[in-house]
Amino acid sequence: MSVHECIFGPSAPADGPFSVMIASVGFNIAKKFFNGKKVTLMGLGLLGRGVGDAIFLAKCGARLTITDLKNTESLSPSSKKLKKFKGIKFVLGKHRIGDFKNADVVIKAAGVPLDSPFVEAAKKSDVPVLMSSAIFAKLAKGMTIVGVTGTRGKTTTSHLICEILRASGKRVWLGGNIFGVSTLSLIDRVRPGDFVVLELDSWQLQGFGDLKISPQFSVFTNFYDDHLNYYNRGSVTARRSAYFADKANIFKYQRMGDKLIAGEQVFDRLKKLSVKSSLICARPSKIPVSWRIKLLGKHNRQNIACAATLARALDISDDVIKTAVENFTGVSGRLELTRVWRGISIFNDTTATTPEATIAALRALNFESKNFKKIILICGGADKGLNLKELLAEIPKYVKTAILLQGSGTERLVLDRKLPIIKKNTLAECLAEAIKIAESGDVILFSPAFASFGLFKNEYDRGDQFMKLVKKLPKY
Repeated sequence: MSVHECIFGPSAPADGPFSVMIASVGFNIAKKFFNGKKVTLMGLGLLGRGVGDAIFLAKCGARLTITDLKNTESLSPSSKKLKKFKGIKFVLGKHRIGDFKNADVVIKAAGVPLDSPFVEAAKKSDVPVLMSSAIFAKLAKGMTIVGVTGTRGKTTTSHLICEILRASGKRVWLGGNIFGVSTLSLIDRVRPGDFVVLELDSWQLQGFGDLKISPQFSVFTNFYDDHLNYYNRGSVTARRSAYFADKANIFKYQRMGDKLIAGEQVFDRLKKLSVKSSLICARPSKIPVSWRIKLLGKHNRQNIACAATLARALDISDDVIKTAVENFTGVSGRLELTRVWRGISIFNDTTATTPEATIAALRALNFESKNFKKIILICGGADKGLNLKELLAEIPKYVKTAILLQGSGTERLVLDRKLPIIKKNTLAECLAEAIKIAESGDVILFSPAFASFGLFKNEYDRGDQFMKLVKKLPKY
């Protein structure tokens, strides 16, 4: 019996080895399967997900090889957490073909290049290449899984859905693209009847496509250009299509009776496709204006609409939804008011890694807080090859001064010369300059519009560094 038959069932049909659905899989199947197997974990990382996966696999008795292109020094915060597990082999600073060809299973991290020769070597050797969240979804029988994707808003929407479900009395877990959370390790903790909300980026959804599965309940918030430096084959149109194809795995394998909730921006596109599940548009107009919402911006009303529409599809009452929405204060790093210092409101929007995200933040602060031309914007970072035309047009409408942090994308921010522009090398210098310029009643908005590569480990590290700088400001 082959490896994929052991874990996913016998007799693969002609359309691929992973398309058989098992009628029932006990939650101990993962442990029984991984025990003694040679497992190559491709990508340890620093976000905690790789560490959690490694701990779970080690506890299952896997003969584990962990390989990552980052070197030993860079990954020491993660590898130190695995010291107590004997027998783990670390291959850091490189990958070796043999670790992929001779494995029983390869588990790859999100973001592995599409043309990875190591993944290709595993597949040519008939070694299954799987992904953590997809394995969980395949094995978690008896759960109700809610998947959430979209270019923007998926984190806020996922967290709010969890809050609504908890308010309705349900037992809920949050996984997927969540900082520090290993979805695979949840297998050991969930039980039948639970709800699991998975925030899923396009990379994680590749794993769902490989296994030909989709969540029973899916939410697709919106679709904009992103990650075009990753989807780098062909024209911009071809790259955009490849990005959308991965996203589409969230509904591609849904069945009759499943639900697909779509934000208004992406609804018409999905309506033109062959969708087997029930497609429902999440309209902000369906959120009563009387609800006392704490989140700023029209984009957050759309996120709320997505969460509320999903909850209504689960027959949760509007009273429960209203209570959860009104109590929800948002997620760290997303248009987060970190401090009001000497009358200056300072916002951390580090997860704004696209132009559209920064545009949404500017519009939200201007409209909600009536801070017309009182925003000092700190932005800049690593280029992802995205179109900046609209951002360049929007910044002068709302911003009194733009402070640009160095990065490969920053050089493309060719702003109106009438707008005061200051360039700085470090985040500390950017904040210090913003404080020098700001007056009481102004807003300092850190909303990069670009990726964090280069100066920071990731966008979470970038946000943490900004928060530390803000906290160091004197009390008076």
